[in-house]
Formats: sequence, structure tokens, C-alpha cells
Amino acid sequence: MKDTKLTVRVSRELLENARVYAEKNHTTLTELLESFLKNISSQFPLEITPIVMRLSGSLPQNLSVQDY
Repeated sequence: MKDTKLTVRVSRELLENARVYAEKNHTTLTELLESFLKNISSQFPLEITPIVMRLSGSLPQNLSVQDY
């Protein structure tokens, strides 16, 4: 997966607290944020929408990507 640069605006105090936390825990701000975002996505998996439910199973199971 290719990394993407992100610009985030936070208060100076919050940023400094996060830097101190990261340093004490031998990690980086990037790793902290990445871990937090992964944790969020694992708690709230993508919802299967009604249209996906209707389409699910509409193709034969033995169909390959090349056939598609």
C-alpha cells in the first residue's frame, strides 16, 4: 500500500503532548495516528448496503476474474 501525506491542524499543546507520548512509548506520531485509525476501522467495519446484499451471489461461484 502506498503512503499518502496528510496535513492535520491541531493545537500546539495537543501536538506537544502527542510528541512527548510518542517519545516515551518509542514510536512516532505517524505510527500513533496510523494505529488509531486502524483501531477505528476495526471497531466499525464497512456496512454491507442493500444493493450489495441484492447483488451478492448473483454470479456463479466458479466464475474467474478473467471470465468477468
